Amino acid sequence: MSKNKQTTGHKAAHSSQRKKEVEARSCIRYRCGLTNTIQDVLNHRPGWVEVKDDAEWDFNWCDVGWLRENFDHSYMEEHVRICHFRNHYELTRKNLMVKNLKRYRKTLEREVGRLEAAKCDFFPRTFELPSEYHIFVEEFKKSPGNTWIMKPVARSQGKGIFLFRKLKDIIDWRKDGSRSEEQKDEAQVESYVAQRYIENPYLIAGRKFDLRVYVLVTSYIPLKAWLYRDGFARFSNTRFSLSSIDDQYVHLTNVAVQKTAPDYDPEKGCKWQMQQLRWYLTAKHGFETVQTLFKEIDNVFIRSLLSVQKTIINDKHCFELYGYDILLDQDLKPWLIEVNASPSLTASSQEDYDLKYRLLEDTLHIVDMEGRLTGKEKRIGGFDLMWNDGPVYTDVGLEALGSSCLVANTHLGCVNDREKQLQQLLKPFPGQKKT
Repeated sequence: MSKNKQTTGHKAAHSSQRKKEVEARSCIRYRCGLTNTIQDVLNHRPGWVEVKDDAEWDFNWCDVGWLRENFDHSYMEEHVRICHFRNHYELTRKNLMVKNLKRYRKTLEREVGRLEAAKCDFFPRTFELPSEYHIFVEEFKKSPGNTWIMKPVARSQGKGIFLFRKLKDIIDWRKDGSRSEEQKDEAQVESYVAQRYIENPYLIAGRKFDLRVYVLVTSYIPLKAWLYRDGFARFSNTRFSLSSIDDQYVHLTNVAVQKTAPDYDPEKGCKWQMQQLRWYLTAKHGFETVQTLFKEIDNVFIRSLLSVQKTIINDKHCFELYGYDILLDQDLKPWLIEVNASPSLTASSQEDYDLKYRLLEDTLHIVDMEGRLTGKEKRIGGFDLMWNDGPVYTDVGLEALGSSCLVANTHLGCVNDREKQLQQLLKPFPGQKKT
């Protein structure tokens, strides 16, 4: 449950008594600030009851606005859970993500060596404007004619993004960068990042796409992260070409007005399920090549999380479901485009709804408000434990393979027999017979 600090003065004995009351309570009280798929999942969860306004709660699926306004003023008892870390933006704001990755890469190079640091080379050359305008200009002049992309650091769904090849297209940022600190305080300019555009994306039927992958973090110290097996590829609406850099439907895959379809149609934008994409790539490039690709994608998740591990304010009450956006180039190299703290939970089709419903159900299974898990699980529904204060390896076939052939416990795009797995894993809800 949560209360305002001003109205809460718990003593040790009182807290102990309240904890016993929580353990004896037959329902879990939740708040939800969204009205999409997560609301449906919470409504159908056995023993969960929604509360409104200032009522006490045990679980809160809030938006980042609520978090910013209320987190520091709330007292949370031991069992309470909330769906964001306090400073989640260290990974999910485009400029801070790159800043942390750059710092992490430099640390690795200094402490371990260049070979290890090179494993962080999965994000394009990026500069924050207006603060790094002059450094950006130096880099820009080294390769005239290349395409760059401008992105607001705190917006999503393609809003405010544009491509450019000439410096005159961003002259306004140079002017803003020359202002004094006092002037900046009077009227803060929205920050952007200027990023080298990936000019050679991997294409299917002539169309560009990116991957949306879900990663759940339940702790940063120690780091504990889960990778969801399902996800999808989002295709652009129009065949890719660099001849026109002004058409968002060519270059962006997640513009807000994008039309999607459950099955691929060369004349429409669409989504492919991750399993479908993995099958396609395997048929075209072979099993070993695709295995290597997906290992490199795993590396993106792990390195990006490690880059903010010491920066994120760890809190036992918090968890975070991240939406990663990954782009493949024609050499099958994965590039990290951005990480979302509030990935869209609004469905574009029945298939999309079903995927997100399962994803959110499994997220709640892992958060485990009901206390049905042992804490030693490596798989829960569609989630596989990817990192637990170190890499996690699968148990299947280890004796036969030997210790020198450890296999990562990640299965992105592989078969997801979650219902069977959940039936074997979870005890029934209170008052519910196990099927």
